[in-house]
Amino acid sequence: MKTRTLAIAAALMLTACGQSNDTNAQDGVFADNRVVPGGDQALKASFAPVVREAAPAVVNIAARGVQVVRDPFFGIPGQRQTGSVGSGVIVRPDGVVVTNYHVINGMQQIKVVLNDRREFDARIVLADERSDIAVLQLEGVRERLPTLNIDDREEQQVGDLVLAIGNPFGVGQTVTNGIISALNRTDTGISDSGSFIQTDAAINPGNSGGALVDMDGDLIGINTAIFSRSGSSSGVGFAVPAAAVRRVVDSAVGGATAVVRPWLGVKGESVSGDVARSLGLERPQGLVITEVWPGGPGARAGISEGDVITAIDGAEINDQGGLNFRVGTREPNDTVQVSVLRDGKARTLEARVQPLPGNAELKDATVIQSGVLSGAQVLALNPALADSLGGDPFASGVIIGRIQPGSYAQRVRLQGGDIVLSVNGRPVTSVQQLDNVGRGSELIINRRGQRISGRIG
Repeated sequence: MKTRTLAIAAALMLTACGQSNDTNAQDGVFADNRVVPGGDQALKASFAPVVREAAPAVVNIAARGVQVVRDPFFGIPGQRQTGSVGSGVIVRPDGVVVTNYHVINGMQQIKVVLNDRREFDARIVLADERSDIAVLQLEGVRERLPTLNIDDREEQQVGDLVLAIGNPFGVGQTVTNGIISALNRTDTGISDSGSFIQTDAAINPGNSGGALVDMDGDLIGINTAIFSRSGSSSGVGFAVPAAAVRRVVDSAVGGATAVVRPWLGVKGESVSGDVARSLGLERPQGLVITEVWPGGPGARAGISEGDVITAIDGAEINDQGGLNFRVGTREPNDTVQVSVLRDGKARTLEARVQPLPGNAELKDATVIQSGVLSGAQVLALNPALADSLGGDPFASGVIIGRIQPGSYAQRVRLQGGDIVLSVNGRPVTSVQQLDNVGRGSELIINRRGQRISGRIG
C-alpha cells in the first residue's frame, strides 16, 4: 500500500478526455491473420467508407449547469454558470445516446447536435460514475436516427487500425486515425473497475464521449481520457471498452436507475517476479488471493487464500482492476469460469457472481456539523456501500459519502470514497468519532488503496 501526504495533490490530473497516471497493461495477444498494407492500390486506400457509415451516429454535446459557490472572504453562498462540451454516440434509433459521465455531471441543460446539424434537448437516463459512462435520451425524436453497433465481442488486437470520432476543442466533428496500442489497461487512475483500450489516435479535450471505431464501422469503445502534461493529445488515449458500455446501456434501457455490478468476493495482489518464481510459474501472471469474503461467491465456488486466479472466462487476469472489470461486465447471478492455480496445478472453478452484500443507500448518512471535518457526509461501511463510493468492499470503518461544496472538509481536500482509518492515532470505528475533530489533528485515510496521512491545519 502506497503512502503519501494529504496536502500534496496528484501531479497529473484527468482532464476532459483528461489525463491518467502511469499504467500497467496486461499482455496483448497478437494475431497472425493481420497483414501490412502493400502496393500502390493499398497505399491509396481511404477510411472514407468507414467514416460515412459511422460519423452520422456521433454527436456533439453542449451542457450547462449551475454550481453553488461561496464567497472566499465572507463565505456567502452564491451561484455561477458552468458549461461542458463533449461528444456522444447514438446507439439506438429512438435517440439513446452514450457519452461520458464527466461531460454531463452536474449539468441541468443538455443539448445534442447531430452530424447533420439537427438539435435535440436531452435528459439523463442513467449516469454511472464508476465507468464514466452516461446514457441520455433525446427528446422529440420522430424518426429513426443513425446508430453505431456496439461490438462487445472483444476481438480487437494490439496494432489494429481504429478511428476516433468526436468534437475536439468544440471545433466540430473531427476524425483521427491510429492503432490500438494496448489492451486491458488497468491502474490508470480513471477507475478502479476499468480495463481500458489504449490508442494513439489523436484524442483531445472535447473528444470525451466520442466513438472509437474499428474498420468494420462498429463501436468498440467510448473515448474517455488522455495522458498528457499539456492537456492536448500526446498519442496516449484511453477508451472504455464496448463490453462496459453495453452493460450501462442495457441497465438504462431496462429501466434501472443504477448499474448493479456483481462481485466474486475475493481480493488479491498481482503476481510479482519473486512470487512467480516461488510458485514455479514461467512468468509473472495472475492474481494471488489474499482475502475471501465469507459466504461470498468465491468462497462458495471453492476459491481459497493463496490461490492464483489466472483468467475469468478465458480472459487473462493480472490485477484486481482486471478482475473487477471482467466480473463487473456480467449480470448478477451469471456463472463465470474461474481459472485457478493451486499447489502448482491448474483447475477451473464455476462461480455464480452476485451483487455485493449490504445497503448502498446514503439516506442514513450523518453530516458532520462541527470541527475540521464539517460538511462531510459519513456512514458506517458495508461492501455494497464502499464499492458504490469507489472504496474497498473489504474495508471496515467509516467512509465519506459526499462533501458539501464550500465546506471545511472540501477545503482540506477530502473526497467521497475516502475511508477514515484513524484520528490522532486512534482507530475510527464509529461516526461519532469524527465529530468535533480539532485543527492540527492527524488524519489517516485510505483513498482507493492508498494510505494517506496528514495533519489538518
